[in-house]
Amino acid sequence: MELAAGVRAELLAHAREGAPEEVCGVLAGRGDRVTAIERVANVADTPGTRYELDPGEQVAAMRAIEERGEEVVGFYHSHPRGPPAPSATDERLATWPDHLYCIVSVPDESVRVWRWTGEQFDPVVEAEG
Repeated sequence: MELAAGVRAELLAHAREGAPEEVCGVLAGRGDRVTAIERVANVADTPGTRYELDPGEQVAAMRAIEERGEEVVGFYHSHPRGPPAPSATDERLATWPDHLYCIVSVPDESVRVWRWTGEQFDPVVEAEG
């Protein structure tokens, strides 16, 4: 798993800008290499503790990624007050098997990546980027 130069900084910046609410978006790249992010509005009823990608913006982001010749490799969201680990809600709502799920922790200034198997999140060893 590799984050291209600048992606980690972009994720952290987005998370800081959105705090105290969770932010979210789509990860672009190829295979296990994340080359860019596409920000998507969080339309959850309780954005301070949950995220839900705006459906229209999500589709637009995915189209933009594909039009650039890249692939949708996963999704990201932030935990403004918590650790960079999937919550029970994150597991219950995950829907894209074999995709990466990146969690950005604002207090820890950290980025962690998980792969949804369809049943659970498996941690992914990530490179700095």
